[in-house]
This record gives sequence, structure tokens and C-alpha cells, in this order.
Amino acid sequence: MEELDQIAGATLADYNSNAAGFFAGTRDHDVSQNIDALLSAITAPMPYAILDVGCGPGRDLATFTRLGHQATGLDGSDAFVAMARDFSGCEVWHQSFLHLDLPAARFDGVFANASLFHVPSAVLPAVLAQLCATLKPGGVLFSSNPRGNNQEGWSGDRYGCYHDYAAWKAYVEAAGFVEVLHYYRPPGVPREQQPWLASVWRKV
Repeated sequence: MEELDQIAGATLADYNSNAAGFFAGTRDHDVSQNIDALLSAITAPMPYAILDVGCGPGRDLATFTRLGHQATGLDGSDAFVAMARDFSGCEVWHQSFLHLDLPAARFDGVFANASLFHVPSAVLPAVLAQLCATLKPGGVLFSSNPRGNNQEGWSGDRYGCYHDYAAWKAYVEAAGFVEVLHYYRPPGVPREQQPWLASVWRKV
């Protein structure tokens, strides 16, 4: 676990040191397709309780709130946690993926946009199981990750895992989910120009 903590610490340190630039570069990204994919799969009465895992500076928290939902953020970067609280006005928890402390059966949806690929494969089953446990029965997990051929390692000062669809499906199903849908992003271009794998899963 010490080695995994060092991996997470280095990745989070890089995000902390580049927080302002990251926010400036991503705050106008259009992820409405991903938000719609999560919300349309939830069958509970509105408003939905949403956990944004790896919420970053709070862009999507603000969107969920504007749409009338009850959004809570979670991030391991203390810089992002402060920014997300200020930008969205939402409650934001400062937690690392390696040390999650989540309430049981609390949320209708978990939104993990461009975040779970930072989880080393050795602990990914445990992390996914914790996300499943924090969902209400029938709750929905959305994830979007850069895809690859199941390699993992360092990209600059950030650690990442680049799963293909079959491997990602096996991990998530083993954690207690069934697939609702998956797609590749950005839309409207050939597959080789779609580096992102997005998927929606329902808690069994």
C-alpha cells in the first residue's frame, strides 16, 4: 500500500501544482453527452443525489446543481476541493481513491468523468466495490476513461491505466454492476479519433 500511496501522492501533487491551469483549460469542455447518459439511466424520483468522483474544480457539480439535483463532490487534490467548493457551492469531500470513506446506499448516481483511470489496477476492484456500495439499489455509475490496450504506468507525473472495453467491462461487472450502454468520444469521428471510452452501469 505504501507504493500505491506514493503513486497517488505524485499524481495528486501534479494536479495541485497545475490546478489553476487545469481549470482554465477544462471549464468550457462540453461533457453534456456524459451527464445526459448518467441522468437518463437513473430511474429514481427527482431530484437525484449525485456523487461526482474526481470532481476536479467543480465544473460538473455546478451543472448538476443547475439542473436541480443534489450534487456532492469528491477529490483527492486539496486545491481542487477548495476550488470546487467555491465554484459550485456544493459539499465536497477531500478523499483519495485509495482511502475512500463513503456512506452506504446514499446516492442515485455516481459520476466518474476522466478520473477512475488514475486508479492502479491492483486496487481497482476494491474502489469499484466501494462505489457500488454507496449507490442505492438500482443506482447508476457513469465512467469515462481514456482507452488503451490494458497498459498502465506514468504519463509525465500522473499515473494512469488505459483499459480496453472488454477489460473495463470485466472489472465493473465483477464489482456488482450490469451494463446499460457504452460509447466512444468525441462523437461523429472515426473510432481511431475517439480516445475516450464512456460507459453506464446499473447496480444489481
